[in-house]
Amino acid sequence: MSEDLTKKTEELTLENQNATTVLLNKEDFTAKHPLNSKWTLWYTKPQVNKSETWSDLLKPVITFDTVEEFWGIYNSIPVANQLPIKSDYHLFKEGIKPEWEDEKNAKGGRWQYSFVNKRDVNHVINDLWLRGLLAVIGETIEDDENEVNGIVLNIRRGYRVAIWTKDCDSAKLKTIGERFKKVLKLADDQKLEFMSHDTFNAKGEPQLTV
Repeated sequence: MSEDLTKKTEELTLENQNATTVLLNKEDFTAKHPLNSKWTLWYTKPQVNKSETWSDLLKPVITFDTVEEFWGIYNSIPVANQLPIKSDYHLFKEGIKPEWEDEKNAKGGRWQYSFVNKRDVNHVINDLWLRGLLAVIGETIEDDENEVNGIVLNIRRGYRVAIWTKDCDSAKLKTIGERFKKVLKLADDQKLEFMSHDTFNAKGEPQLTV
């Protein structure tokens, strides 16, 4: 099952996608709606043997820059609750790797929330992940369109969703965190946490919560 889902994700291309719409433009039957930025979908497959490194497991899947391409891709890959444990989806702006060492990530951090019990959210995680994707590619979650670098979904015993930012500007971060919390439909007592990548790697305490 895990290998089948990994194969399906890795074989995705735009060549077979119906990446156009004919509903909004009667004259141009190949009309597309460009996004402000290009985005690359990455996938981390589960480790099969201990000799595999992070670089072996993390692979770029596809890059897109229109609304129609996004939907073609989204409808062709496994949804969140079908992914095997220890796998991840990462959607980042083109040219940014989903690694904290990347120079465009190095000074930033992540807003994240962990849904600890899979059973409680299995029926809604697909919708929440999609809402997160749309907020990121639509760049509606930030006032500065260059503040958010990407969004990550980790499949572990539970689900963890995180937005990665380019820096740790508290004023900007608070706005992003508040909007991300609404995107994930979190209750007031469900706290979203922000940590710089340095703090996260050192297993430190969150710098901000909303």
